[in-house]
Amino acid sequence: MKTLGIGLVGARFGARMHLANYARLPRDLVEIRAICSKTRESADALAQEARIAFVTDDFDSLLAREDIDVVDLCVPPALHHEFAIRAADAGKHIILEKPLTGYFGVPGDPEPIGSCVPRARMREGARKNAEAVREAVRRNRVRFCYAENWIYAPPIEKMRRLIAASKGSILELRTEENHSGSNSVFSRDWKSTGGGALLRMGVHSVGTCLHLKQWEGQLRLGKGIRPVSVLADTADLIHSSASKRAREAGANQWISADPVDVENWANVVISFDDGSRATIVVSDVGLGGLNTRVSAFMTDCVIKANMTSNDAIETYAPDPSAFHGEYFTEKLETKAGWNRPSCDEDWFRGFAQEIEDFVGAIRDGREPRSGIDLAVECVNVIYAAYLSAESGSRVVVP
Repeated sequence: MKTLGIGLVGARFGARMHLANYARLPRDLVEIRAICSKTRESADALAQEARIAFVTDDFDSLLAREDIDVVDLCVPPALHHEFAIRAADAGKHIILEKPLTGYFGVPGDPEPIGSCVPRARMREGARKNAEAVREAVRRNRVRFCYAENWIYAPPIEKMRRLIAASKGSILELRTEENHSGSNSVFSRDWKSTGGGALLRMGVHSVGTCLHLKQWEGQLRLGKGIRPVSVLADTADLIHSSASKRAREAGANQWISADPVDVENWANVVISFDDGSRATIVVSDVGLGGLNTRVSAFMTDCVIKANMTSNDAIETYAPDPSAFHGEYFTEKLETKAGWNRPSCDEDWFRGFAQEIEDFVGAIRDGREPRSGIDLAVECVNVIYAAYLSAESGSRVVVP
């Protein structure tokens, strides 16, 4: 089979992470043949590091190349649905970072939209964007690979095998993700990101819960178990009176999150059609580095998966500069004191496995584990949660 030609769109954190995981694959499987970025300087810098010959700031010129089979989109969420549709219409297979899409405003919207636009209208717009991508993918018969790394992570893979071995039923899935805030300037505004912590971070938890219940249903019943309703609450905790009181008292401010019109905390309960529940808590106000956990409470057992902290390596240093230049783990504020640096964060959190599956799916003409249907359903559930948080009542998931 021929080597797949990859066109990488984006030149910052996500693109660098994807590049690192392509490099793990055998060299005859894929070749990064082009890079496109809005900022030519960042594209040139990454292209020079990765020895990529073709560099452009024009997306259409990348799509026009016949040696590009796959477009890997590592761009801000506001561009996701438009770029994915254009790639599909050009006959290119698609790898897309989460989330699939959201609501990013239309002409005439007030500023900032997160404080003024009704969530029902946002939900309608987000669903329209998501379905437009799915229709374009199906119309053009291209593969769509949704970069939800959690469902590829070894702890979740082991959880799947343990669930299958137990013969029991999942009564509740309980997930948590928190850290001290995104470093991206796009994360502060709804028009750039389509939401706050719930969409940007919570999409991992939502996607994993939907995947596990869908998979459990196929395993036990021969059909997926679907979400039917959502009950949610969201908040901007960093601008609360509690946070203000701490600042006025002179407390150190380690949390970097500073939202303009998005939430930095969310609590969501998903009800499934078999009567089970999923509870999701996400926040940008958690110190101590990235924390990601999934627990399955079953009729005959409890299974807990931890995708970040582990004790394979432990360090202690009074001075954080003792380990200067060596990476520990994402979002860690300081290397002082006791810490547990990750041995291989990309592998342990599923990034390497998702890229391997995507390349295999495109080459073999099969659906990836994480595809367009999961991507669309995540948008449906999260925007139902936004509507629930606004209304204070349960919202039905279509």
